[in-house]
Amino acid sequence: MGKVISYKRPDGQAVNGYLAEPAQGAAAGMVVIQEWWGLNDQIKGVADKLAAAGYRALVPDLYRGKVALAANEAEHLMNDLNFGDAAGQDVRGAVQYLKATGSGKVGVTGFCMGGALTLLAAVNVPEADAAVVWYGYPPLEYVDASKIKAPLLAHWATDDAAFAYANVATLEGKLRAAKVNFEFHSYNAKHAFANETADSKNLPFLKYDAALAELAWQRTMAFLGKHLG
Repeated sequence: MGKVISYKRPDGQAVNGYLAEPAQGAAAGMVVIQEWWGLNDQIKGVADKLAAAGYRALVPDLYRGKVALAANEAEHLMNDLNFGDAAGQDVRGAVQYLKATGSGKVGVTGFCMGGALTLLAAVNVPEADAAVVWYGYPPLEYVDASKIKAPLLAHWATDDAAFAYANVATLEGKLRAAKVNFEFHSYNAKHAFANETADSKNLPFLKYDAALAELAWQRTMAFLGKHLG
């Protein structure tokens, strides 16, 4: 359904990305941020699903062509990633590209590591019109909630061994103090509960839950319909 394109970051560097477009032309846009695995078939599938729902979806290739199959490879790639650069340049450039090519309003969503980057993008990408976080956050001192102007939706897993659920309340307090328009949902689930390939990784802290994934998706669709039109 999608194709590889190249777009420019604010600093002028070129980045590749996977672009999935809906059957009907003009549409709102969504930037989709990968998990720590990289730009793999699963995250392309999320973009395809958004395109099927009527959005132009662009997945930036944050790892520049590298994809991890094992957790140790993924951790290595994630640790090598400059999060500030990824959010402020790769993701911001993707939002700007969608807006410049006629997407109207543009949101950002991401999973796991991409969830953390979505929060950073909410802070550092003023062009974003909405943000949807899936079970991930950066170190909370990097979240300047006063800079978040777009409405924010987040899905959290209460049994998350990768991103401790206890910190969600702290984040909530920061957002509330800054009067951010946000909506948090918690799910009795493990990390990556919305990733249909999670169980195939054979990692004890990952577990797919089809019913909760569908519930979170419906909430996401309602949120995007409200804020992106």
